[in-house]
Amino acid sequence: MGTHYQGTEEEVRVLDAYIKLLRAAESTTARLSRHMASFGLTVSQFGTLEALLHLGPLWQCDLGKKLLKSGGNVTMVVNNLEKRGLVERRREGEDRRFVKVHLTEEGHRLIREMFPHHVKAILKEMNILTASEQEDLGRLCRKLGRKEG
Repeated sequence: MGTHYQGTEEEVRVLDAYIKLLRAAESTTARLSRHMASFGLTVSQFGTLEALLHLGPLWQCDLGKKLLKSGGNVTMVVNNLEKRGLVERRREGEDRRFVKVHLTEEGHRLIREMFPHHVKAILKEMNILTASEQEDLGRLCRKLGRKEG
């Protein structure tokens, strides 16, 4: 389903592409989020654990930038993960405003258990595309994502 907007050819083409991009991303995320939910995690919580696994402890503000989430949203996500004993906050250095988020032993265990299953689920989703199409999609998404305001 594309746009029903009756604009110029360029407007219709751009809106149609944008709608398809959003629908593809949202439907894929919805299918993948069922896997995350089976472990009791939201997409944002999983992204937080995955970032901490692969990048190590992060300042909470940097975690928000990495996940493209607002400060308030990251605080809520980290609060919920902390309540479950999956992460811990540590204030480091002189400036007490900055908080570094670390995986706990339980957080490490959970994300290490989950991640291989997550990779398999992504492979299943993305294998509808050829290797060349996957590379093209990655290149185009990167180009679109890096566009400056």
